[in-house]
Amino acid sequence: MIMEQQGNRWTRKRARKKVEKLEQQAEQKVKERVDDTAVTADAEKNAHYLVKLLGDSADVISRVFTIQYAPDRKAAVLYIDGLVNMAIVDQFILHPLMVEGERLKVKTDLWQMVNESLVQTGEMKQSTKMQEIVNGLLSGDTILFVDGSDTGLIIGTRGWEKRGVSEPRAEAVIRGPREGLTETIRINTSMIRRRLKDPDLRLKNYMVGKRTKTNVSLFYIEGVADPKVVQEVEKRIQNIQIDGVLESGYIEELIQDQIWTPFPQLQNTERPDAVVGHLLEGKVAILVDGTPNTLIAPAVFTQFYYSPEDYYERYLITSFLRMIRLLSLFIAMLLPALYIAFVSFHPEMIPSKLAIAMAAGRATVPFPSIVEALIMETSVEVLREASIRLPGPIGPTIGIVGALVIGDAAVSAGLVSPAMVIIVGLTTISSYANPYYNAAISLRLIRFPLMIVAATLGLYGITLALMLILLHLVQLKSFGVPYLAPFSPVNWTDMKDTLIRVPWQWMKDRPKLMKPGDTQRQEEGGNTT
Repeated sequence: MIMEQQGNRWTRKRARKKVEKLEQQAEQKVKERVDDTAVTADAEKNAHYLVKLLGDSADVISRVFTIQYAPDRKAAVLYIDGLVNMAIVDQFILHPLMVEGERLKVKTDLWQMVNESLVQTGEMKQSTKMQEIVNGLLSGDTILFVDGSDTGLIIGTRGWEKRGVSEPRAEAVIRGPREGLTETIRINTSMIRRRLKDPDLRLKNYMVGKRTKTNVSLFYIEGVADPKVVQEVEKRIQNIQIDGVLESGYIEELIQDQIWTPFPQLQNTERPDAVVGHLLEGKVAILVDGTPNTLIAPAVFTQFYYSPEDYYERYLITSFLRMIRLLSLFIAMLLPALYIAFVSFHPEMIPSKLAIAMAAGRATVPFPSIVEALIMETSVEVLREASIRLPGPIGPTIGIVGALVIGDAAVSAGLVSPAMVIIVGLTTISSYANPYYNAAISLRLIRFPLMIVAATLGLYGITLALMLILLHLVQLKSFGVPYLAPFSPVNWTDMKDTLIRVPWQWMKDRPKLMKPGDTQRQEEGGNTT
């Protein structure tokens, strides 16, 4: 009996798998038919085909009507409710075809009349392929079919709800434009073009994602950007085979050179002025529809510690701020590890009075320094993540109050020493000095292995780990550009804008590490003092 039941279950399971396989094959055949299907001369038949293809969805609006100019001919209009501007559809497509056509008694071809006179919109495209028609319909365009013509008209009527231009949330603006990129790709491209009125600015569009069909745009300046880099970026975008792209992070991970690294190889920004600044240096920008984060490629290590304000302030202030950021980098990455190494392996290197104070603070702590550090660092990371996920007004309050309360309670309970609370506080504050989130989180990730190595081998372990990190950075590349350029390989000319920034009068050429076509940024003999 038991064997019979197991056999029945196995038979049902095989039957389900067979049905699923047949359904997948049928779905694939339908998709293949869509790819090969051509537009017919019957407008109503074309409309019916599209409606059935989209599963009789409630938001797919189909209207079959008679053209006033030719009562014996029908036309069909299709659009998706919520993706189109209804005023354009009503006033510039339906109204001319259904009302104004009667007074245009001109002896000419109907399709030519519709295409050249009756449809009064600026953006139109003809297509005989049903796949292009479907892509246009799903992108917010309106589709028009006319009896007697085996060509469909894709009319630009996109008009969905969108967020207005506001200050970027992830990048605080101290000095400079307070406009941030939005989720609508055409608004973003217009903001970049408004700042960069160069006829050599090039824009190429791609559609990525088998199901989402996300619009991706590539910006670069012809004659400035390295053609090899542009071709490589294009090639990698075109080779992406994925069902959906919801944010630029998908593109970033799929086109980066090295996946086994915590260091970002493409920079992302929400600021249009920052995008234009990188384009002028010979880089390329990748915009993805649906996200305000624009990708910049190639990217080198030093640029993650620059801010757009560095070029708006005087060079002395900028150089000072960059040194502060460099100091914060080492504090955020090494301070907990150095504390553990000194306390566990090298107490003789600590000044006597400080060693006595630290020993008094650790007298009641039952854990070794590594456990103490891991407890505090993990608690801070949890608080930081919780403060981000909580509602806006509550998040910062919870983060600050939680850290103070937990730190004070942990010291009072004797679980951690006061020195460790200070160390973790300085480390957390220093990590916020980085202008870009993806670079700051990389240091937060590296901090934990360094702490473990410090607890195992002391300063020797930290030195060995830093050498391995440096070797890893040296071999990294971003679209053929060395990640540690201009320090490795050494390029003294490009160092004018690295750890410090020299005056603009001394930076007459673009960075050579990007291999720009037009190397000159300033005219010779100008801006001299």
